Amino acid sequence: MNLMMETLKAVLFGVVEGVTEWLPISSTGHMILLDEFVRLQMSDAFKEMFNVVIQLGAILAVVVLYFPKLWPFVRGHKDGGLLSWVKMDTVGLWLRVVVAILPSALVGIPFDDWMDAHLHNAPVVAAMLVLYGAAFILIERRQTNRRARIQSAELIDMRTALLIGLFQVLSLVPGTSRSGATILGGILMGCSRAAASEFSFFMSIPTMAGASLLKILKFGLSFTAAELMILLVGCATAFVVSIVAIRTFIGYIKRHSFTAFGWYRIALGALVAVYFLLR
Repeated sequence: MNLMMETLKAVLFGVVEGVTEWLPISSTGHMILLDEFVRLQMSDAFKEMFNVVIQLGAILAVVVLYFPKLWPFVRGHKDGGLLSWVKMDTVGLWLRVVVAILPSALVGIPFDDWMDAHLHNAPVVAAMLVLYGAAFILIERRQTNRRARIQSAELIDMRTALLIGLFQVLSLVPGTSRSGATILGGILMGCSRAAASEFSFFMSIPTMAGASLLKILKFGLSFTAAELMILLVGCATAFVVSIVAIRTFIGYIKRHSFTAFGWYRIALGALVAVYFLLR
């Protein structure tokens, strides 16, 4: 195994993960295509784990970018009691995030192996890319000239958070896109594009951290030096690229709709379908 070449491949996977994880275009669909042309010379078990755990770098970017909104502690007063050291609004936001991730955890954890075996394939990914691409286009047309009632992620209430969480269950099907499903859900529940996107980012932290932990436990902690290096390089690259991708994405959706992402998904879904039919 050429370690330098495998490291460069890990960088490429990290770039793709860092870009596609936050855009509603399905990181899974892109990873499947990339794996067809750039194959890590590692075991199948490692590659399956790598494609999930690389997300840790991506979610670290969310933590860094939104740290002031996510960190619940402040410098309090000795005479003010415990509550003076805690930002209750932030605690409330985390409670809503926890409520939102419960549905996908209840479904995803017991059925993880079954979904990997039966749904992680090109026809399913292609179908979901096209289906949700069309959904983005139709929903954007429906939302034309409508003002969202929720303009900030902090204003999302518990009921809305739970309903968005139910949409995240849909993303357990590969090709759907976790961010795509939750953003669509947020928009349908009355959130602005920015509010739905930010809440989706916040949901990603426990969701993706939990998925990564599950994959690491299944793989085991007996990494070789080469495996550990490749995993760290992939995570570090995903972190750096995610910083840029998230900032660019939030700036974009403040001025534009998701329609372009919808058409992109349809085109990519058609490409995936044709490629694997002709292969």
